[in-house]
Amino acid sequence: MASRKILSLHFLKPVVELEYQLQKLEDMAKQSHSFFEPELEIIKNNLRQLKYDIFRSLTPLQRLHLVRQADRPTTLDYISLILDEWIELHGDRGGTDDPALVCGIGKLNNQTVVFIGHQRGKDTKDNVIRNFGMASPGGYRKALRLMEHADRFNFPILTFIDTPGAWAGIEAEQQGQGEAIAVNLRQMFSLNVPIICTIIGEGGSGGALGIGIGDIILMLEYAVYTVATPEACAAILWKNSEKSLEAAEALRITSSDLKILGIIDDIIEEPLGGSQDNPNVAANIVRTKLILELNNLLKLSSETRKELRYKKFRKIGTFYEE
Repeated sequence: MASRKILSLHFLKPVVELEYQLQKLEDMAKQSHSFFEPELEIIKNNLRQLKYDIFRSLTPLQRLHLVRQADRPTTLDYISLILDEWIELHGDRGGTDDPALVCGIGKLNNQTVVFIGHQRGKDTKDNVIRNFGMASPGGYRKALRLMEHADRFNFPILTFIDTPGAWAGIEAEQQGQGEAIAVNLRQMFSLNVPIICTIIGEGGSGGALGIGIGDIILMLEYAVYTVATPEACAAILWKNSEKSLEAAEALRITSSDLKILGIIDDIIEEPLGGSQDNPNVAANIVRTKLILELNNLLKLSSETRKELRYKKFRKIGTFYEE
């Protein structure tokens, strides 16, 4: 049972209370050497059912709050569990090394791959260093450098998306944030190697798209993917950020909605309670899916992959009038 390291969300309060009762009963059983097996089993079953009921009915805004939690697995958590061996590579060769976007090279099932992903912090200090996963232009240029390296040596690319958006500070604008993301979009369409993008938490706006062009777009079950945060959308449309619940519903940010709309290709199931409840199981599910999709992509020629990649994104946003 995963411990809650952070202040629990309101909708998870019943789960936390039941987990606390279970922990107390397990401690009592150890201290008194008594047998509480029937009681423990009843509480465990109740806990499983409660989690199932709560997570089955999460609203879009609750999912967003869930994936923003500090105990949610990050890109480096997944990399360390998914890849057989790996090393992080640094720098954009232009004078910066953005810690909000991590890149490197590793082995997945004996296949050399390049990985790129947004990196959030685990606590306040770490988040300040990582800029809360909001990458600067240097981060996207570092990603592009590694993608071009992958293309040169024929290494597939795996990207992991988890950001509220690209950094929007004055310095970022001065350094060409829009241009850096735009160049990445253009170049990712022209790469010859397979690209698999996985949204592991919050996929926000252009910051997500900067490493989000791929042959296959996967999304964790409780992750979100949106053109703007519900808070920002509510502030823009209604001048009231308190209407974020309505905005979240209207934006269609959940994995099931996006699968129906054709924005993503497949949904990766998460363990009961979300990936943060059992990161090892979550990583194993992601690893299995990545290996399957990569093997399928490697069977295609580079020209076929690029053509399908182009058509995939051209289809997004089409609609029919009656």
